[in-house]
Amino acid sequence: MKPVSAWGRLSHDLHEVHALTDRTAVASMLHAHQPGLAFGNGRSYGDVCLNPHGNLWLTTGLNKFIAWDEATGRLVCEAGVLLCDIQRLFVPRGWMLPVTPGTQRITVSGAIANDVHGKNHHAVGSFGDHVLGLSLVRTTGEMLQLDWANAPDLMRATVGGLGLTGVIVTAELQLRRVGSPWLRTETLPYKGLSEFFELADASEHDWEHTVSWIDCLAGPTACGIFMRANHMTAQEAAAMPSLRATLAAQNRKMQGKPLRMPFVPPVSLVNGLSLKPFNWAYFQLQKLKSGVDVAHYEPFFYPLDNVQHWNRMYGPQGFYQYQSVVPREGGQDAVQAMLDAIADSGEGSFLAVLKTFGNREAKGLLSFPQPGVTLALDFPNRGQRTLRLLAQLDAIVREASGRLYMAKDARMPRGLFEAGYPRLSEFATYRDPGISSAMSRRLMEF
Repeated sequence: MKPVSAWGRLSHDLHEVHALTDRTAVASMLHAHQPGLAFGNGRSYGDVCLNPHGNLWLTTGLNKFIAWDEATGRLVCEAGVLLCDIQRLFVPRGWMLPVTPGTQRITVSGAIANDVHGKNHHAVGSFGDHVLGLSLVRTTGEMLQLDWANAPDLMRATVGGLGLTGVIVTAELQLRRVGSPWLRTETLPYKGLSEFFELADASEHDWEHTVSWIDCLAGPTACGIFMRANHMTAQEAAAMPSLRATLAAQNRKMQGKPLRMPFVPPVSLVNGLSLKPFNWAYFQLQKLKSGVDVAHYEPFFYPLDNVQHWNRMYGPQGFYQYQSVVPREGGQDAVQAMLDAIADSGEGSFLAVLKTFGNREAKGLLSFPQPGVTLALDFPNRGQRTLRLLAQLDAIVREASGRLYMAKDARMPRGLFEAGYPRLSEFATYRDPGISSAMSRRLMEF
């Protein structure tokens, strides 16, 4: 057995790890080592990807591209391919994944199982909206070929299904055309939630990508930075010769030695002494950058990917990520109540991301996105002190008829989960009984 941790580093439990490297042999591997759980690149934050003292089936060895249609943008690949490998191969060819989260260092199967979302949910939905089909191996030995026409119910259970319906082995994805790797961006400082919602509403029609950072320590006077972007066409990029030099520098940076957090400090670097000045400095720095600009897609979409092992900065006890979504009706009051609770608690988060979801139904039975506003926060693990704050936030989310994101959760109470995901009983009919996770046992009793 070997210790395995999720990205939040809250625990380092022992697991039996079995590498999957041949998609034709997945069924036999599952038969020999079950019950178990598929594990990709370990970027989920909580216990959704863990199976302590049990089997993990490591999927990163299933990393082959199978088929590509240049005319339609349809890609078939194995489930362990990383999103960054797709982006870096196909963006120069004029194609891109329509949806990616805040990191591109996750597997295709992880993106499907958690139905991840990006900064453009209002425009194109979540990752599952662009999955055309997949192959799924059940622990019974069945290999199922699924698409929305021949198996819509099992597709709805598998997209956002947390890996509990079987092991995804291959997937067919629909990529979208892009004219260049560049984005036309605009950065706008704002003060207060009313101004945030005004910017979000005004941007939804004309801007594909929208997101904001907010200072969660300031309570009612919280200020933030709103960012929005659109893809540049090939003609627009060609009209700016300076972009060639910038792209060359970006390529050299990607090929060079990356920045990294080299060790785990004895205490969290995110603490009461550092947070207020750090948030103030970040706001002032970003405020200086306000206005229209041009950005390469990688630093705009994945700013934290520039620092390897950034999760170590929270110290040996790890950290909790807390992401909620609440309906738009009453959403401003709920978000303000959460910000007030954080400011009063003495806790705090630097990575406080606030954005809106579009008015569209998610593909998966357990998908996280729903129409409304979502707030994502990171809190260093300070034991009961942190858990008390998270319980306060839970009460606000539940009162507002919201839900928490399971890809980031490590301690949600079962009552909040069941209230937020009313299709659980429908989902349970499709689960694979040979698959179990720490999260499924905590929240679903299987």
